[in-house]
Amino acid sequence: MKSFVQAFVLLALASSFASAFDPSPLQDFCVAIDEPKNAVFVNGKFCKDPKLAKAGDFYFSVKMPGDTNNPVGSNVSAVNVDKIPGLNTLGISAARIDFAPYGQNPPHTHPRATEILVVLEGTLLVGFVTSNPNNTLISKVLNKGDVFVFPIGLVHFQFNIGKTNALAFAGLSSQNPGVITIADAVFGSNPPINPDFLAKAFMLDVKVVKDLQAKF
Repeated sequence: MKSFVQAFVLLALASSFASAFDPSPLQDFCVAIDEPKNAVFVNGKFCKDPKLAKAGDFYFSVKMPGDTNNPVGSNVSAVNVDKIPGLNTLGISAARIDFAPYGQNPPHTHPRATEILVVLEGTLLVGFVTSNPNNTLISKVLNKGDVFVFPIGLVHFQFNIGKTNALAFAGLSSQNPGVITIADAVFGSNPPINPDFLAKAFMLDVKVVKDLQAKF
């Protein structure tokens, strides 16, 4: 429990220095509309009267391990504004990430947040790739107590290279950081991207692309 508290204090302090409030937007897009009755509120949620706020509005527990019995061997327990309403407009969220032995958090991006990760148990290989044209891989092996930062929008990953379970906590500089898992987005979009196009883009046989799309 002491390590949990220390981790959250570290993540909270780091994220508060990075950004006091969320930049806009807080969603993928916002289409203009002239008819107010069909409009929705964006960049946050409607606010409760401060006089009605209670402790439960600022609390959520992630003390229980997530289920890692899945194809990638990891589980991300997001702690965002949907879990803690009091995060609304504060520009911060967190996540607990559990890893089975050799489990991974596959390559993904957070379009609206920088992420800071602290390892509490195990050994992780982590890294991110810089933007075009260099596409430089910056990676490092992390052990218990190590901290690593993933800049906003860049593709990054975490991989448990140990024979035992691993645990990490992440702080993100948005109440709604969003997540785009690369393989899911490319090969699992709905409707699917034309396989001929993907075959050319990835320099693969069309049959290979179709096989990949069938897996998502």
